[in-house]
Amino acid sequence: MGRVVIVSNRVMDTTQAAQAGGVAVAISEVLQSHRGLWFGWSGAVQADVGEAPTVTPMTDGVAIATIPLTPQEHQGYYLGYANSVLWPVFHNRLDLAQFEAGFFDIYRSVNARMAASLKPLLEPDDTIWVHDYHLVPLALELRAMGVRNPIGYFLHIPFPPAQTFLAIPEHKRLARMLAAYDLVGLQTEADVANMLDYLKQGVRGRILQDGRIRAFDRVLSIGSFPVSIDPKEFVSAKPRAGLAQGGPTVRRIIGVDRLDYTKGLPPKFHAFARFLERYPDNSGNVVLTQIAPPTRESVEAYTDIRTELETLAGSINGRFGELDWVPIHYIHRSIPRSTLADIYRSARIGLVTPMRDGMNLVAKEYVAAQDPADPGVLILSRFAGAAEQLTDALIVNPYNIDEIADAIETALQMDKAERLRRNAAMLSVIQDHDTFAWSRSFLGALGRVYAKERASGGPPSPELRQRLGQLAGRTGRDEPIRSDGSRPANLTGSLE
Repeated sequence: MGRVVIVSNRVMDTTQAAQAGGVAVAISEVLQSHRGLWFGWSGAVQADVGEAPTVTPMTDGVAIATIPLTPQEHQGYYLGYANSVLWPVFHNRLDLAQFEAGFFDIYRSVNARMAASLKPLLEPDDTIWVHDYHLVPLALELRAMGVRNPIGYFLHIPFPPAQTFLAIPEHKRLARMLAAYDLVGLQTEADVANMLDYLKQGVRGRILQDGRIRAFDRVLSIGSFPVSIDPKEFVSAKPRAGLAQGGPTVRRIIGVDRLDYTKGLPPKFHAFARFLERYPDNSGNVVLTQIAPPTRESVEAYTDIRTELETLAGSINGRFGELDWVPIHYIHRSIPRSTLADIYRSARIGLVTPMRDGMNLVAKEYVAAQDPADPGVLILSRFAGAAEQLTDALIVNPYNIDEIADAIETALQMDKAERLRRNAAMLSVIQDHDTFAWSRSFLGALGRVYAKERASGGPPSPELRQRLGQLAGRTGRDEPIRSDGSRPANLTGSLE
């Protein structure tokens, strides 16, 4: 039986996936089910990188293959083009993009070296699944080396509006790279619409009758596959004992966000201050606990956001705090997932207000961790991908601090019956579209798309045909991904 080969910027020990949670759980399950290989950067930065990857067999039957980066590659590929060009552009922050820095050539050369390292490890009936913005060029590099395996791509962050993507000087080259994939998966239907708009405007792509799009010399399928969680991880959550200011009258608001300028943390703090101004009766009875683990600290924009947030927390606490009450608990480090689940259950409000986010799994984790007999309320940014699915949250504009302040008061005053209704509706969505359904759905769609392409140019080998059928769970139907981003009926019940 053939394998699934996962390619991502970083890899991890699959036996530790449960502790990492989220997408790592689904990837680990895919790899174990299909005798898989996980390939990517080792995390090491060193002058001598060698030629062959380091291959490590795991106890669960999975193999991990990694390569290091040189200091120049780390600077130009990772810190440079990936995180100082693509990340800000894809999150609608053109003001922070460093277009003039000349990072693109290094970005492509690292992808070419990754492709060259991966190719000798591939088997004829492998299915290749590439993840995220670091690796847009990988399929084109593999195709140039003669790889004809099915290759799918999933973007975990948002795809920007067409006019924003057009601002990238290399946008046409990136589009050609994307066209080398058989299937491109995005988080939301809005992302699909954005990509289709760009392909039509930027490179004169043409939508075909079956819903695929022709760009350059390739026919590309695009679909929405929302990432999710395994809700069973959170059913055993219990209210956390011994929390600071955790008395019976204190209601907690929880925020868990990486320290990133896309997460809307300063506006969140300003909104909480506005709430305390507008509704002073809550003084002493409401606490905002904000957990913000560090990320990409060597990028200047992240140093700035940390300084701003620390200053804001101190200012608000000094303005509103009392000897026995500190309004904001700001924690700048990671918290174990088991502890997080308990804190989620202890919080009356989950406050998730990114300025732009591909999905945001914290929103889904908060819902899944709630006491089904007495749940809290999720306040969610309309610009998080999760807002397409979790429509029973209190949806807010993260740029409007007055709206967030009023939503906090609404959540605190919400009666139990409405809280039960909203939480049950959101939990049902999460359970129906969990992380395992996400991976099955994507691989199934990739199998169907690739089988259709091979049918027009000669049938695949019997082994590959069997493999693709197993991945797709086929019933004899080959339904396309629709051009408007909606999902065919046979995919709807199996999305993450």
